[in-house]
Amino acid sequence: MAGKKVLIVDDEAPIREMIMVALEMAGYDCLEAEHTQEAHSIIVDQQPDLILLDWMLPGASGIEFARRLKKDELTADVPIIMLTAKSEEDNKIQGLEAGADDYITKPFSPRELVARLKAVLRRTTPQGIEETIEVNGLELNPVSHRIIANGDAVDMGPTEFRLLQFFMTHQERAYSRSQLLDHVWGGNVYVEERTVDVHIRRLRKALTETGHDNLIQTVRGTGYRFSTNAA
Repeated sequence: MAGKKVLIVDDEAPIREMIMVALEMAGYDCLEAEHTQEAHSIIVDQQPDLILLDWMLPGASGIEFARRLKKDELTADVPIIMLTAKSEEDNKIQGLEAGADDYITKPFSPRELVARLKAVLRRTTPQGIEETIEVNGLELNPVSHRIIANGDAVDMGPTEFRLLQFFMTHQERAYSRSQLLDHVWGGNVYVEERTVDVHIRRLRKALTETGHDNLIQTVRGTGYRFSTNAA
């Protein structure tokens, strides 16, 4: 689970710092926000693997923010652990009903936090998401970031890699350019939809030599899809 991105949302800088030190020592990459508006921008742009969310925040509360995230298709699957000084059972139930995956009462030890975080990530990471994906001799290893086609390494840029990974894990479905921008680039990145076309061309070029470029199909009037069936 090391290398996962964790967003810490807490308005108290010393608490954010304490959590960051504990998580970075355990091998996690940390992002931080002191209120929900800043947090939402980071979530859309950076797509963290888990959110540590304080209950009491200025502006919108952690509970309100958790509900909002769970209603949005782009953020609904991001696991949330609530951090709070409230230990009453009613508050715990309220947090879990808002969509939180776990609940930790302050004060807590760094070891307990890391253990709970690992458990939530294990529960919420879809099976196989870190396993090598293989389609018609084309292999993508999400851990080593390597592409192998018919036994040979394929060189491509990081954006093309993310685009191919998204396609290979979402086969046989057409996606519009704006949907691909949201899923692959992140909704907070302001780029033209035609940017997708440029990267599709680069991805096809990288796959041409091994004959896998035909897996990336243009769907007229819609966008693109990844398919092993003839277009």
